[in-house]
Amino acid sequence: MRIFISAITYFILFQTYAQDDKAVSWINENAIKIEDANPDTNLTIFNNNIPQKFADAKIFGFGETTHQGKEFFDIKAKFFKYLVETQNIKVFIMEDSYTSEAGINEWISGGKGNAETIANNFSIGFWYCKEVVNLLEWMRNYNLNKTKDEQIRFYGMDIQNVKKINQEIRSLVKKYNIPVSEELLLVVDNCVEKKVEYGVSTDWAEIQTPKLNEIESILLDFRKAIKNENIDEFNSAIRALNYLSQYTYYVQNYSSKVRDLKMFENAKWIIENKSKNGKAFIWAHNAHIDYKGFDNPGRRNSVDNLGKHLKEYYKNDYYSVGFDFGTGTQAGYFSNKGEKPSWNKVELDRPYSKTYAETLIEAKDEIYFIDMSKALDGSSSNFFKKKSKQIFAGGGGFNPSKKHLYQKKFSEMFDGLIFVKNITLPTNNWFAK
Repeated sequence: MRIFISAITYFILFQTYAQDDKAVSWINENAIKIEDANPDTNLTIFNNNIPQKFADAKIFGFGETTHQGKEFFDIKAKFFKYLVETQNIKVFIMEDSYTSEAGINEWISGGKGNAETIANNFSIGFWYCKEVVNLLEWMRNYNLNKTKDEQIRFYGMDIQNVKKINQEIRSLVKKYNIPVSEELLLVVDNCVEKKVEYGVSTDWAEIQTPKLNEIESILLDFRKAIKNENIDEFNSAIRALNYLSQYTYYVQNYSSKVRDLKMFENAKWIIENKSKNGKAFIWAHNAHIDYKGFDNPGRRNSVDNLGKHLKEYYKNDYYSVGFDFGTGTQAGYFSNKGEKPSWNKVELDRPYSKTYAETLIEAKDEIYFIDMSKALDGSSSNFFKKKSKQIFAGGGGFNPSKKHLYQKKFSEMFDGLIFVKNITLPTNNWFAK
């Protein structure tokens, strides 16, 4: 019996290694090399080998397996610039809040300020780094001497931060003497200040939402009576109220499912109302970008995520690009025994066992793009169809004791995959010490 078990084990291992070797050979022959991670160099090889589904798409979701990869950020910036120049994409949607938009759009449109302070507008600290700010600076330079309709615009789709929305509403009401009572304005204040109470049942949204709807109705009625030149102010305030209503619902029904559904609704609204050609670039985590569903460790069942909603609604107009990596530097918010939690660097000197990365790192190129349609038609199809482990690190960063590994099939997640052999921390990030 022992000999039989050993023989079976050997056979399985042999088959696995053979399959992985076949995958590496296929990648070496068919993957599209990305020359470097420099955001300012051209995608020459990619441009000469564009996958047809990529060329035909209108909405591009670019992910990241962690929020802490300089190379992820720079490569995404490289692809955004490429799409601006080749596909006339002018709408940039980020996993950030509505409240980030005004200051960033003012600056990239030529307003006052500087590159060192503009990132203060972000509500998510991971974007406060040189790589992202450099991209905003590129947008600003691109927008110079262009009409408003030709300029790139920045949009936030997330609902987790509604800071200062009450100030925007109060300012508009005061400016135009709109008949919104102080009692209703206090509702807006309270909704902005309300925090998620984890594990606590609440009827907060059921009580507050009708009052927010009442304010919206007053603004809509008032908008009808004003001149056209004031429309943008009212439209912005009404959209802000919508985000606040979404946040209020999220407070009562806290879950990843709710958050991603609202991100989809916001992305869809932005694409349909702010994109002249129906095209957009979306920047978020792999878990939001992929179209399989959100099932990170600790969750029994998959829930519909942003990418799944986008794929079901936009079909092949949505193209999802995931990222993976082999080795490099990460950071996580955790503590050693007896210490206060803090951000700590983590060095990964080799991929974890039984991960996709363990095989992908064996390919010849340092950075490469895999067209999943082509991969599934080739000799490597079984490799991408099998469920393997991947690193999944979210807001808390990477904790080596947890490893943050989970299993899904690349073939069911992404239209394209970018693999980076080694990553480093973003520059000047608040946790990169």
